[in-house]
Amino acid sequence: MGAKYYLIDSSILPEVYTKVIKAKNLLLSGEAGSVSAAAEMAGISRSAYYKYKDSVIEYNAEGEETATINARLEDNAGVLSSVVSELYLFGANILSVNQSAPVNSVANVSITVRLPEKDSKSKEMIERISKLNGVKSANII
Repeated sequence: MGAKYYLIDSSILPEVYTKVIKAKNLLLSGEAGSVSAAAEMAGISRSAYYKYKDSVIEYNAEGEETATINARLEDNAGVLSSVVSELYLFGANILSVNQSAPVNSVANVSITVRLPEKDSKSKEMIERISKLNGVKSANII
């Protein structure tokens, strides 16, 4: 039987769950350099962290959506930087960037972003990125 998931208000859960989330966030942000440090900072034992870390996941219901932008960029200084700047102007939070080695002076780039809200601005964002100097093509998936 597969796993079942429930969305539960954290205020009714035992405190250890919120502390596990805190420890995970400390590790992700780099504020804690190890599980031991994160657990101590969050006020839980390492064993509690390991017991629940894969089962407790923070839900973010702020209306944000994740999207991946695939682009073909010329191998020139500043092209990727101009794409990142445009994403910033749209309020996108960059989660990851993957770039292939350039072939015939063009690199394939995949940028995963968190967008502030789900609306028609993503189409406008892609249109503006596509018009940037050095961008051969861009689309969102």
